[in-house]
Amino acid sequence: MIVKLHLIFTLYSLCASVFKVAGTKSKAKGSQGQFPITQNVTVVEGGTANMTCRVDYNDNTSLQWSNPAQQTLFFGDKKALRDHRIELVRASSQELIIRISDVLLSDEGQYTCSLFTMPVKTTKAFLTVLGVPGRPDITGFTKPAMEGDVLTLTCTAPGSKPAANIRWFRNDKEVQGTKEVNATGKSFAVRSSLQFQVDRREDGVAYTCSVEHVSLPNPYMTTEVLEVHYPNAFAQHGPDHALIGGVVAVVVFITLCLIIVLGRYLARHKGTYLTHEAKGSEDAPDADTAIINAEGNHVHAEEKKEYFI
Repeated sequence: MIVKLHLIFTLYSLCASVFKVAGTKSKAKGSQGQFPITQNVTVVEGGTANMTCRVDYNDNTSLQWSNPAQQTLFFGDKKALRDHRIELVRASSQELIIRISDVLLSDEGQYTCSLFTMPVKTTKAFLTVLGVPGRPDITGFTKPAMEGDVLTLTCTAPGSKPAANIRWFRNDKEVQGTKEVNATGKSFAVRSSLQFQVDRREDGVAYTCSVEHVSLPNPYMTTEVLEVHYPNAFAQHGPDHALIGGVVAVVVFITLCLIIVLGRYLARHKGTYLTHEAKGSEDAPDADTAIINAEGNHVHAEEKKEYFI
């Protein structure tokens, strides 16, 4: 009898344990199904972000999306915040999807999806906004550079988030620069400097600044080619033109001088006229005597002579 009672008690305890475990699993499953599920989202500045919240099981309670400032964006299919960039994609008892267009850096932060059960259940989703860097610009080039000069080339890439990476290349070989990062609001301005002394081997060398960022499928690149002047280079980089110009100028000057001298000479020796008209009339006492003397002398005067050069 005692053995039978013990056996019955054992069977009862076993059954109770089985029902207890089953009830616990069922409760856990229901609780898990009631919890909202979200995912973190990463988007490039100016792009579009879809924020999704869903539940596996819902007993007709509402879902809600809130922004990082805890302002309600949508409660079910009802829009709560007046922002034309935020739109409803889908609203049901198990899913709430919203879209944020023209995303700004200021939109980044932790968004909250709430399921209004008792108590309210919430899940967080982080929206990461990538700031696209501006195209790089190289400063510090002197054209042409003189052999022995010390140049500092600086490459700047503004507006990146997170901070962009800058690499330098001398022709195809990477060289190390000095990097500097400055925060400008939510984005970063990145600057890298490269300093070196110029020698003649630098003539014609291409220096390239490459900007790499997670938002870029391919790096941004900009290149400058260095021109170096050194003693032998003056004979190679255009002095021939100066020499030719100098020779032409001298020839023109000499030609003009010859023309001027020749012109003046011809002007002075255009002609010489020797005449003996009225010779001897200077000492005549009166006009009649002067005429008689002039006529007499005119007979014996030499003919008018002309000399031309």
